[in-house]
Amino acid sequence: MGDTSAPAARRPVTWLATLGPVGSSPVAPATAGSAVVTAIAWFLPVPPLAAALALLAAGTLVAVWAAGEAEKELGHDAGPIVIDEVIGQSIALLFAPHRIAVFVAAFLLFRLFDIWKPLGAREAQALPGGWGVVADDAIAGLTTLLALQALLFAQARLGWTVI
Repeated sequence: MGDTSAPAARRPVTWLATLGPVGSSPVAPATAGSAVVTAIAWFLPVPPLAAALALLAAGTLVAVWAAGEAEKELGHDAGPIVIDEVIGQSIALLFAPHRIAVFVAAFLLFRLFDIWKPLGAREAQALPGGWGVVADDAIAGLTTLLALQALLFAQARLGWTVI
Protein backbone atom coordinates (compact mmCIF):
# COMPACT_ATOMS: atom_id res chain seq x y z
CA MET A 1 0.00 0.00 0.00
CA GLY A 2 1.47 3.41 -1.06
CA ASP A 3 1.64 6.58 0.94
CA THR A 4 -1.72 8.22 0.32
CA SER A 5 -0.82 11.30 2.33
CA ALA A 6 1.75 12.60 -0.20
CA PRO A 7 -0.68 14.34 -2.59
CA ALA A 8 -2.61 15.93 0.28
CA ALA A 9 0.66 17.15 1.81
CA ARG A 10 1.54 18.86 -1.48
CA ARG A 11 -1.75 20.68 -1.89
CA PRO A 12 -0.88 23.66 0.34
CA VAL A 13 2.48 24.15 -1.39
CA THR A 14 0.82 23.87 -4.79
CA TRP A 15 -1.76 26.43 -3.66
CA LEU A 16 1.15 28.71 -2.65
CA ALA A 17 2.96 28.16 -5.97
CA THR A 18 -0.18 29.00 -7.95
CA LEU A 19 -1.14 31.91 -5.68
CA GLY A 20 -4.40 30.16 -5.01
CA PRO A 21 -6.84 30.87 -7.82
CA VAL A 22 -4.51 33.22 -9.73
CA GLY A 23 -2.68 30.38 -11.46
CA SER A 24 -6.03 29.04 -12.67
CA SER A 25 -6.67 32.13 -14.79
CA PRO A 26 -8.09 30.82 -18.08
CA VAL A 27 -6.02 33.33 -20.06
CA ALA A 28 -2.35 34.13 -19.36
CA PRO A 29 -1.90 33.04 -15.73
CA ALA A 30 1.60 34.56 -15.61
CA THR A 31 0.22 37.94 -16.66
CA ALA A 32 -2.52 37.59 -14.03
CA GLY A 33 0.14 36.80 -11.42
CA SER A 34 2.21 39.84 -12.40
CA ALA A 35 -0.89 42.05 -12.33
CA VAL A 36 -1.80 40.85 -8.83
CA VAL A 37 1.74 41.52 -7.57
CA THR A 38 1.77 45.00 -9.12
CA ALA A 39 -1.65 45.85 -7.66
CA ILE A 40 -0.67 44.65 -4.18
CA ALA A 41 2.64 46.55 -4.35
CA TRP A 42 0.73 49.73 -5.17
CA PHE A 43 -1.06 49.55 -1.82
CA LEU A 44 1.84 48.40 0.36
CA PRO A 45 4.13 50.87 2.10
CA VAL A 46 7.65 50.93 0.66
CA PRO A 47 9.95 49.13 3.11
CA PRO A 48 13.51 50.26 3.76
CA LEU A 49 15.89 48.87 1.15
CA ALA A 50 17.53 46.37 3.54
CA ALA A 51 14.13 44.98 4.51
CA ALA A 52 13.01 44.82 0.87
CA LEU A 53 16.15 42.91 -0.12
CA ALA A 54 15.81 40.53 2.85
CA LEU A 55 12.17 39.86 1.98
CA LEU A 56 13.12 39.32 -1.64
CA ALA A 57 15.88 36.87 -0.72
CA ALA A 58 13.62 34.92 1.64
CA GLY A 59 10.78 35.05 -0.88
CA THR A 60 13.05 33.72 -3.59
CA LEU A 61 13.98 30.70 -1.48
CA VAL A 62 10.32 30.04 -0.70
CA ALA A 63 9.41 30.44 -4.39
CA VAL A 64 12.14 28.03 -5.52
CA TRP A 65 10.95 25.44 -3.01
CA ALA A 66 7.24 25.90 -3.74
CA ALA A 67 7.73 25.87 -7.52
CA GLY A 68 9.87 22.74 -7.31
CA GLU A 69 7.27 20.96 -5.20
CA ALA A 70 4.39 22.11 -7.39
CA GLU A 71 6.20 20.79 -10.47
CA LYS A 72 5.89 17.30 -9.00
CA GLU A 73 2.12 17.65 -9.15
CA LEU A 74 1.60 19.95 -12.15
CA GLY A 75 4.58 19.24 -14.42
CA HIS A 76 7.75 21.10 -15.36
CA ASP A 77 7.29 24.90 -15.22
CA ALA A 78 3.54 24.41 -15.60
CA GLY A 79 1.47 27.47 -16.50
CA PRO A 80 -0.44 27.56 -13.22
CA ILE A 81 2.81 28.01 -11.25
CA VAL A 82 2.98 31.79 -10.89
CA ILE A 83 4.98 32.27 -7.69
CA ASP A 84 7.96 33.03 -9.95
CA GLU A 85 6.10 36.14 -11.16
CA VAL A 86 6.03 37.34 -7.54
CA ILE A 87 9.82 37.37 -7.48
CA GLY A 88 10.36 38.80 -10.96
CA GLN A 89 7.72 41.52 -10.69
CA SER A 90 8.96 42.45 -7.21
CA ILE A 91 12.49 42.89 -8.55
CA ALA A 92 11.08 44.98 -11.41
CA LEU A 93 9.38 47.31 -8.91
CA LEU A 94 12.48 47.91 -6.76
CA PHE A 95 13.27 51.63 -6.74
CA ALA A 96 10.16 52.38 -8.81
CA PRO A 97 8.65 55.76 -7.90
CA HIS A 98 5.10 55.43 -6.62
CA ARG A 99 3.43 56.72 -9.77
CA ILE A 100 0.79 54.82 -11.68
CA ALA A 101 2.54 55.28 -15.03
CA VAL A 102 5.77 53.86 -13.59
CA PHE A 103 3.98 50.84 -12.11
CA VAL A 104 2.23 50.21 -15.44
CA ALA A 105 5.56 50.52 -17.27
CA ALA A 106 7.22 48.10 -14.81
CA PHE A 107 4.38 45.63 -15.36
CA LEU A 108 4.49 45.89 -19.16
CA LEU A 109 8.29 45.74 -19.36
CA PHE A 110 8.39 42.72 -17.04
CA ARG A 111 5.82 40.88 -19.14
CA LEU A 112 7.81 41.72 -22.29
CA PHE A 113 11.10 40.49 -20.83
CA ASP A 114 9.48 37.43 -19.23
CA ILE A 115 8.14 36.39 -22.63
CA TRP A 116 11.21 37.41 -24.64
CA LYS A 117 13.69 35.95 -22.10
CA PRO A 118 16.82 37.98 -22.91
CA LEU A 119 20.22 37.92 -21.20
CA GLY A 120 20.34 34.21 -20.42
CA ALA A 121 16.82 33.93 -19.01
CA ARG A 122 15.93 31.19 -21.52
CA GLU A 123 19.02 29.20 -20.56
CA ALA A 124 18.28 29.70 -16.86
CA GLN A 125 15.04 27.74 -17.30
CA ALA A 126 17.19 24.61 -17.69
CA LEU A 127 18.29 24.81 -14.06
CA PRO A 128 16.88 21.93 -12.01
CA GLY A 129 13.54 22.09 -10.22
CA GLY A 130 12.27 25.33 -8.83
CA TRP A 131 15.55 27.09 -9.59
CA GLY A 132 14.78 26.97 -13.31
CA VAL A 133 11.20 28.14 -12.74
CA VAL A 134 12.26 31.18 -10.72
CA ALA A 135 15.61 32.09 -12.32
CA ASP A 136 14.23 33.22 -15.68
CA ASP A 137 11.71 35.49 -13.96
CA ALA A 138 14.41 36.90 -11.68
CA ILE A 139 16.48 37.73 -14.78
CA ALA A 140 13.43 39.28 -16.48
CA GLY A 141 12.80 41.29 -13.30
CA LEU A 142 16.39 42.49 -13.16
CA THR A 143 16.29 43.40 -16.87
CA THR A 144 13.08 45.34 -16.23
CA LEU A 145 14.60 47.10 -13.23
CA LEU A 146 17.58 48.24 -15.29
CA ALA A 147 15.47 49.28 -18.30
CA LEU A 148 12.98 51.15 -16.13
CA GLN A 149 15.70 52.98 -14.24
CA ALA A 150 17.40 53.88 -17.53
CA LEU A 151 14.09 55.28 -18.82
CA LEU A 152 13.55 57.26 -15.62
CA PHE A 153 17.12 58.60 -15.77
CA ALA A 154 16.73 59.62 -19.43
CA GLN A 155 13.39 61.19 -18.64
CA ALA A 156 14.91 63.26 -15.84
CA ARG A 157 17.91 64.30 -17.94
CA LEU A 158 15.99 65.07 -21.12
CA GLY A 159 12.87 66.47 -19.55
CA TRP A 160 10.66 63.74 -21.00
CA THR A 161 7.27 63.12 -19.46
CA VAL A 162 6.81 59.58 -20.76
CA ILE A 163 6.45 57.85 -17.39
